[in-house]
Amino acid sequence: MTTGNDTLAELRAQFPVVQRLAYLNAGTNGPIATAAADAVAAQQQRETEEGRGGMPFFLAYQEQADRLRAGYAAYLHATPEEVALTTSTTDGVSRILLALNLGAGDEILTSDEEHPGVYGPLVAQRARGVSVRTAPFASLAEAIAPATKLVVASHVSWRSGAYAPIAALAAAEPLLLLDGAQGVGAVPTDVHALGADFYAGAGQKWLCGPTGTGMLWIHPRVRERLAVPSPGYLNLADAGAGLDAVPREDAQAFDTPSLSSTGIVHAVAMLDLFAASGWDAIHARAHDLAELAVAQLRERGREVLARDRTTLVTWREAGAPEQTEKLLEAGVVVRHLPDEDVLRASFGGWSSEQDLERLLDALPA
Repeated sequence: MTTGNDTLAELRAQFPVVQRLAYLNAGTNGPIATAAADAVAAQQQRETEEGRGGMPFFLAYQEQADRLRAGYAAYLHATPEEVALTTSTTDGVSRILLALNLGAGDEILTSDEEHPGVYGPLVAQRARGVSVRTAPFASLAEAIAPATKLVVASHVSWRSGAYAPIAALAAAEPLLLLDGAQGVGAVPTDVHALGADFYAGAGQKWLCGPTGTGMLWIHPRVRERLAVPSPGYLNLADAGAGLDAVPREDAQAFDTPSLSSTGIVHAVAMLDLFAASGWDAIHARAHDLAELAVAQLRERGREVLARDRTTLVTWREAGAPEQTEKLLEAGVVVRHLPDEDVLRASFGGWSSEQDLERLLDALPA
């Protein structure tokens, strides 16, 4: 009989990189499984032999895109009609900011520890006359003001692995946009239960898809309030209507103009692999290893940043940039965060206690 441990061992065996390295940096880019590499190779072979023109190629492309949308939606506990395909978390955030068409007198509230990929689109809003203000991550809800029209916050902090005060933010009047870069694939995610209006996520991190994939969930209650920022061929209800064409009424109106066919089949193959392994088991393994890492690091005198039961563990380490390089030489992949002497390890369902031991053994005494 196959057990949960057997299933996760089979999952780990799909990732060649973990046979060589303690790969603990899915918070940047997840590892790639053999199943995904095989799917990409097969797609490239088809395109090489059959070409990329004509209806068969387009229909196959659309079928794979539909599978990807459905896979993202299933993870988010949403419907495919509520999910747009994007190229990144930043892409999704930018599309919502443009669609809201905020202007002078409007305010966006965000936290003091968001990723630069979120700060960038927010800075651009200032050119439109929008006020952008920060407040402490843990007490963001208390900082909401009458002028606040939108709150932008991480589902899970990329810095510490702590959850944002989502319940309090969702209960407040302003619209809520969650950055799910460290959430989707890393922690159970039911977007309707979270109470947010928008959820932007990345496909290349915990979902282990290719760079250039992501998703944007839009709650149906706010869809009519949004202007589609840049509709193209696939965003239109009737692309043959010329200048009388109008955007689709569902979230596909917010799709990125184009994703690569090989990128889509890679992402779909990874979602299929994870679904077969079972997300509950994957989350439990990653979260348990992260908790064990916290305990072991503290035993070794490290200060671990305050966090929740997620997949990220961040601790203070003198000379963090140099330590990242030394750890890599020892076969351990983690990252340091900019402008701070801290290291961050990311655990996944493919991780093992041996990976953690390798990390601990490589750290300075």
